[in-house]
Amino acid sequence: MLKAFTACFIIDDNFNVCVMSVEIITKDDLQQFRYDLLNDIRSLLDNSKPQVKEWLKAAEVRQLLKISAGTLLTLRANGRLAYSKIGGTYYYRYGDIQKMLTDAK
Repeated sequence: MLKAFTACFIIDDNFNVCVMSVEIITKDDLQQFRYDLLNDIRSLLDNSKPQVKEWLKAAEVRQLLKISAGTLLTLRANGRLAYSKIGGTYYYRYGDIQKMLTDAK
């Protein structure tokens, strides 16, 4: 519990002087502050998670996996990574990418 004290001194009948204000902080106050701060940080981190799209284009997959276009072509040709082709653009489901990575372990 935070406690505040103010020390005032009377010099004469007409002149009051307040020298300082002191706040006493207990260990319980610090512990509560710590819990509050950690909860605030956790909530900020939870809210800042990037939203992942369900379908990714080839360039996004290459950037995500840090692979070349040729490696992505090999994964697609070997059937290790499922895809859909619309027009001339290849799309990959994010869940399929995760599955491929977990199956490889």
